[in-house]
Amino acid sequence: MKVIKKISDYKTLISQIQKIMETVVHKAGSRGHANHGWLESHHTFSFAGYNNPERMNFGVLRVLNDDKVVGGRGFGTHPHDNMEIISIPLSGDLEHKDSIGTHGIIKEGEIQVMSAGTGVFHSEYNKDAEVPVAFLQIWLFPNEQGVTPRYDQQSIKELEKPNEFYQILSPNKNDDGVWIHQDAYFHMGKFEGNTEAIYEMKNPNNGLYVFVIYGELFVGDQELISRDGMGIVAQEIINFKFKTNTHVLLMEVSMV
Repeated sequence: MKVIKKISDYKTLISQIQKIMETVVHKAGSRGHANHGWLESHHTFSFAGYNNPERMNFGVLRVLNDDKVVGGRGFGTHPHDNMEIISIPLSGDLEHKDSIGTHGIIKEGEIQVMSAGTGVFHSEYNKDAEVPVAFLQIWLFPNEQGVTPRYDQQSIKELEKPNEFYQILSPNKNDDGVWIHQDAYFHMGKFEGNTEAIYEMKNPNNGLYVFVIYGELFVGDQELISRDGMGIVAQEIINFKFKTNTHVLLMEVSMV
């Protein structure tokens, strides 16, 4: 056992302990996995048959599912309540139908949000009979219970800025992207290799969850590759260095 003899060594140790406590890394291969034939899903947090007590949520971020549905299949009509549900297609066309009268197609370059509130039924299907649809399904606990169910869908292509983070979701109705009932801000970014960027927290009490859609980057000195995730708390400015062409999703969320 190493004996600490100098104040500087003690401070270094404390800094290292704090750093460990303030970050969590979820490697792609450590996620829960389910293959139902028509659906292949990877679960960052506990979901359905994947139950990991150490992977229940990150603050109000409850579900982060990486789903792929074969042509012509999907999720039949099922209920939700008191949850903010976000879908982000990565490829293909996702058909949505719900009990509040919404029926539409969500495509790559769009984002969908549904505030389940007092209760809503919906279904999600792959619109194409031949081509799989891949999408991220994200659930956040709301900051208000029993709201009137609502649905929104927007294109985010025109918000995209090369080598910059751009906002796709917030708590504010007049901001870029969709809005939800929660102190949360989502940003996406597509970066070329050998570029750098910073993200400054909107609320210093929030946490930031980084999900790599594809590519390779460093968050501080932590290397992440495709489908890795990393949660960060107690940091107001986060530094990114991109090794290769990278597509990344940032989810700033309330931790309480």
